[in-house]
Amino acid sequence: MQKMSPALSKRAEPQRNRRPFSFDRPLHALIGQATAGISPAALTQAYTDWAQHLLFSPDKQGELVEKAARKWVRFLDYCLHACTDPACDACIEPLTHDQRFVGPAWRKQPFAAIYQGFLLSQQWWHNATTGIAGVSKHHEDVVSFVARQLLDITSPANWTATNPEILEATMRQGGLNFVRGAANFLEDWRRGLHGEPPAGTGAYQVARDVAITPGKIVFRNQLIELIQYAPTTKDVYAEPILIVPAWIMKYYILDLSPENSLVKHLVELGHTVFIVSWRNPTGDDRDLGLDDYRRLGAMAALDAIASILPPRQIHAVGYCLGGTLMTIAAAAMARGGDDRLKSLTLLAAQTDFTEAGELMLFIDEAQVSFLENMMAEQGYLDTRQMTGAFQLLRSNDLIWSAMVQTYLLGERRPMIDLMAWNADTTRMPFRMHSEYLRRLFLANDLAESRFEVEGKPVSLRDIRALIFAVSTIADHVAPWRSVYKIQALTDADVTFVLSNGGHNAGIVSPPGHPHRHHQIATHKESENYVDPDSWQALAEHHEGSWWPCWEGWLVRHSSDRVPPPAIGGAAKGNPVLEDAPGTYVLER
Repeated sequence: MQKMSPALSKRAEPQRNRRPFSFDRPLHALIGQATAGISPAALTQAYTDWAQHLLFSPDKQGELVEKAARKWVRFLDYCLHACTDPACDACIEPLTHDQRFVGPAWRKQPFAAIYQGFLLSQQWWHNATTGIAGVSKHHEDVVSFVARQLLDITSPANWTATNPEILEATMRQGGLNFVRGAANFLEDWRRGLHGEPPAGTGAYQVARDVAITPGKIVFRNQLIELIQYAPTTKDVYAEPILIVPAWIMKYYILDLSPENSLVKHLVELGHTVFIVSWRNPTGDDRDLGLDDYRRLGAMAALDAIASILPPRQIHAVGYCLGGTLMTIAAAAMARGGDDRLKSLTLLAAQTDFTEAGELMLFIDEAQVSFLENMMAEQGYLDTRQMTGAFQLLRSNDLIWSAMVQTYLLGERRPMIDLMAWNADTTRMPFRMHSEYLRRLFLANDLAESRFEVEGKPVSLRDIRALIFAVSTIADHVAPWRSVYKIQALTDADVTFVLSNGGHNAGIVSPPGHPHRHHQIATHKESENYVDPDSWQALAEHHEGSWWPCWEGWLVRHSSDRVPPPAIGGAAKGNPVLEDAPGTYVLER
């Protein structure tokens, strides 16, 4: 592996992080280990803002007292009716995404009354934490979110005595569910103690079960390995595809099991595919910044492809943070007259971060400063600190229901390739993550044309390459209305897709996958802007995966088919280094 350049390794930390001595960093690092990287100061600020304004809002207090009284009357009325008619209508229904109380066992008394009381309490606390004049929107969202998390802990679904499904399983199995649950807990605890992956992931090993599409490593530097996949057709489309995934994830999410592999799907249809495999950074890489990822990642891959293949344009694809990076690179290329991009496909990638969804709950000045001190101690942000926040966004599905099923019902969820991939952890360098949070999330520099590349700001309006943007309806990381803003930020033709599913499952959506559907429409650069709600009402509906729609779009914007290119180019300085998937993807 090449050594890091002196300019890269000796780059100074931001001025705000340089102190003659410091107790903040080790203290915040210690606190962060206990709080999953969440700043207590940020939570205190939000709570204080909410509590002070509620204290001086007698009208709101009176409204809450009135609501509490009405809910008690509704609950007591329901209980009285349930005494004579156990099948009477519920007084409150769960939200559509709340699956905790849908089983038939929850219709029996007293469990129906228990969960009805819980939902009424949950509804009252939502009213208590929202709609208070003077509270900042961010603090209101934080307080409401924290209240919801605390209530979820007390949910009757999480406790044996109040969960009829657990009680039924216990009676039916004579308590063996608890025996299996205890064994599951001990195994998970042992694995966590030794840093081992979750149980079941061994069924999906890299290069054996996943990431097995044949290819070669044709370029390597200190940050990436570039994989070129072997053709399987007698001829291919002239323009190759370069896929740049996010470095928060291992690249093979797009090359999972053969039936779920987007890479394999493209290769079999006659496309020449390259993909970037990011190196997993360590503390020695603390000074890698966003521009290093652009230069040594996206641009280095483009340069390598240009060296390997005859001069031709490239279909660039960016997933999540990789899509944001490719957009930055595309804007800089357009500014400099570099026309190598034939098209730009963005998969669940944001370019405007003003409405970045519930992830913004964990991003403000207090939280970012806290994270910077944590990262400065170790040089990176590790996966446990990242995944804690993501899990909280869907705590019912990812934490509590999983614990109930695994430890109280004693049943492990079946492992699938996507779950095994999710457990294959990565890290993010200190400087890059700090710049990402401050320049993109807090300052929104990219959308507002302040983000500098090589000393000068770039503008997304300079991008003229065709754009294909994919979003997913249940994305908690890159909400679809945020992804949609690319249509207002560029002067390019944008084909926009809204698929069902979440941030990962909605993208890994092969043809034939059941229950998949999407909407699609193209907005011409010359047409008036259409807001996202109007777009959703008008866009064409399709059943099935969005992959065929995208592949057809690629074909329409590609040249004639040509003989498959050679793998690598030794004569031009890009010899085949080894078989895919290479070494970087195996780093822990």
